[in-house]
This record gives sequence, C-alpha cells and structure tokens, in this order.
Amino acid sequence: MSLQMSREELLHTYKTMRTIREFEERVHTEFATGEIPGFAHLYAGEEASAVGVCLHLDEKDSIASTHRGHGHCIAKGCDPKAMMAEIYGRKTGLCGGKGGSMHIADVAKGMLGANGIVGGGAPLACGAALTAKTLKTGGVAVAFGGDGASNQGTTAESMNLAKVWNLPLIFVLEDNGYAEATASAWSVSGTPVKRAAGYDMPGVQVDGHDVFAVAEAAREAVERARSGGGPSLIHVVFSRYYGHFEGDAMTYREKDEVENLRRTRDCLNLFRERVGEAKLLDAGELDAIDAEIKTLIDEAVAEAKAADMPDPLRDLETDVYVRY
Repeated sequence: MSLQMSREELLHTYKTMRTIREFEERVHTEFATGEIPGFAHLYAGEEASAVGVCLHLDEKDSIASTHRGHGHCIAKGCDPKAMMAEIYGRKTGLCGGKGGSMHIADVAKGMLGANGIVGGGAPLACGAALTAKTLKTGGVAVAFGGDGASNQGTTAESMNLAKVWNLPLIFVLEDNGYAEATASAWSVSGTPVKRAAGYDMPGVQVDGHDVFAVAEAAREAVERARSGGGPSLIHVVFSRYYGHFEGDAMTYREKDEVENLRRTRDCLNLFRERVGEAKLLDAGELDAIDAEIKTLIDEAVAEAKAADMPDPLRDLETDVYVRY
C-alpha cells in the first residue's frame, strides 16, 4: 500500500472513527428510552468508509449522504453536539431541530444532507460537482449511497451525467450486505464496481473494515477528480452492527453474525492492531482518545436534553425558502 499517513493523521483518523462509534452507540441507547422523535438509522460498524473518504476532503468539497448519515456528518467535520441536539429535535440542532436524523445537514461544512430517498443524494452531488467545475474552485463532490441505491435510476443517470460532463465526482457505494432486510447477494446482479465500466469510469472494490484500504482508494479518486480526470466509483464492502432502523429485530441475519463481526472485523480494533504492531501509536494514546470522546458524547446528550424545542408559532414558517 502506497498510502502514507502522518502521526497527526493517524490520531485524527482514530478519533473520528471513535467519535462516530460512541455517538451511534449512545443514540442506540437513548432511542430505546423513547425521548428521540422519528427514526434513526445507525452507522456503527461502517466508520472506516466515511472517515477513509473524508480524510482527503476539505472545506471546498461537498458530500451528499444517505438516510444513514450520522457517520458522514461527523467525518465531514460537523459538530457532534449540534448533531445530537438535532436528533433530539431541539432548537440548538444543526437544522434548528426541524430535520432530525434522516435530514441532518450542515451546508457550511459541505455536508449537503442526509436523505430519506434511496439514491437521492447522487443528483445533488452532480450539482455540487458541476458548481466546482464551473467556478474552478478545485473542489470535488462525493455521493454516498448503499447497495439499494446502486439499483436506483437516480444513481445510474447521475453516473452517466458525471462522465458525460467529466465532473469531479466520486460515487461511494456502501454495501453493508442488506438493502433494509434484503440481502444484496440475492437482490443485486453483479457488483456495483463492475457497473463503473459501463460508464467508462474507474472503479475499485475495497474492504470497508480497513480504513487504510478505503483511504488509499479515496486518495486516488480524489486526486483524479481534482486534476480533471473525471468521476470514479468506490465499492465499499462491510457490515452494519444494528438493524436497518432502530427497532429492527434483524431476524433476517444469522445467529451470532454481528457478534462475530465485532470480534473479528471491527474497524477500530483492526486500526489499533495495525498501528500497534507498526509502533506508530501506543495503546495509552488511543485509550485517552476513547475517554475524551466518551465525555464529549455524554455532554452532547446532556446539553441536547436541556435545550429548548423549536417554538411552534415563531419557528414554524422559518427556513422554508433559501435566501441569498
């Protein structure tokens, strides 16, 4: 592997993955209390994908997310405390408590939003990529989508458009094995990476439990896009730890499937093993990050619960139209 990461980048990578994991595990716990309104779709187990990709992005770059968007938000630099407030429907949330989990966004960070429409993010990312190309900002756009989105016409048309217009766009298809409760091995013909050839764009499949493998593939794709080389596709294969949504009994999964994955293929544990064996970071440093992030998420939950709800009279008709 040609990817080289500095000590600071390694620490940032682990800290961001740990933040996503702790955030999602806590949302899982809090959701069971009934205090969180609406739905929640958790990203736990998939952290290496969002972090490996967003490691190469900066403030001029944009991402379009999915209904499972918390990990993408955190990886792109969104404030976890404002995110938690949004999930609780509070006025201090990223979207004023009006978006909730499935529509969380922070345009200032280049996070165009989670999306309740399967495959709905790809056309938005085309628009962001076209803007970057037209204005010559040097920015790139990333469209995250799942194995279910790979079968949507929006994704197919966006891939065609991105290639025809030679847009600085990267399609990241996150294949966690299930489109809701339907196994992708049963419902998806071929693999998404092979579909890239149909649009004459580069495509690669990577192990989504390995943040280094994802980061290397993303580095190549981002460099290609920035240099005018057009779009690429990255097919990330990994697993999610929780159900399609909170409350999903996951009766469609094998017994002990998740337990075995946590024990043998957890991206955080694999990271710790790799950097430990290479003597790049020591366990004490990583343990300190774990404690720091636990405190951060504890504070995020406490502050969210204490925050005000949006006012039904004053806030109902605000944020309806964009004002330039």
